[in-house]
Amino acid sequence: MSGNAVIESLETRRAVRSYADRPVEREKLEAILEAATYAPTGMGAQSPVIVLVESKETRDKVAALNAGAMGRDTDPFYGAPAVAIVFGHKDVVPTWFEDACLVAGNLLNAAHAVGVDSCFIYRAKEVFETDEGRALLKEWGLDGDYVGVANCILGYGDGPAPEPKPRKDGYVRIV
Repeated sequence: MSGNAVIESLETRRAVRSYADRPVEREKLEAILEAATYAPTGMGAQSPVIVLVESKETRDKVAALNAGAMGRDTDPFYGAPAVAIVFGHKDVVPTWFEDACLVAGNLLNAAHAVGVDSCFIYRAKEVFETDEGRALLKEWGLDGDYVGVANCILGYGDGPAPEPKPRKDGYVRIV
């Protein structure tokens, strides 16, 4: 549907892996987070929880835990100033994981829609299974069986966004 703003936004979003040292404005972060909460969830249970980390100290701690889970000594958040961590709660609905993934997708697409760059970073599960990760969950008031599903880094890219890769043949099959 040429000319549809939503479809155009979905088709032009890119994973950005280099960030400028510039915070994201509060009103943009609030809009992104609110849009994320409108993702579909199983039985309308709204089981995911999003934790926005802006504190440099906490962001760096989570990044270091993520790098450790990867077995590397790099910044897996690519210098992004903020990370929205999406958690699923295993005891709420059987679709807790899918629900959290849909929230992360909404979050990434909403970021692009308001001019903020983003990237989905893995290893949230591994980070929050560690003693340090569980201590952070407790500090953030997340008691219960929460599982880290996605790290969505947010910021402003340091340079142009990458070009899209061509879509593979057979991506869509109509039967």
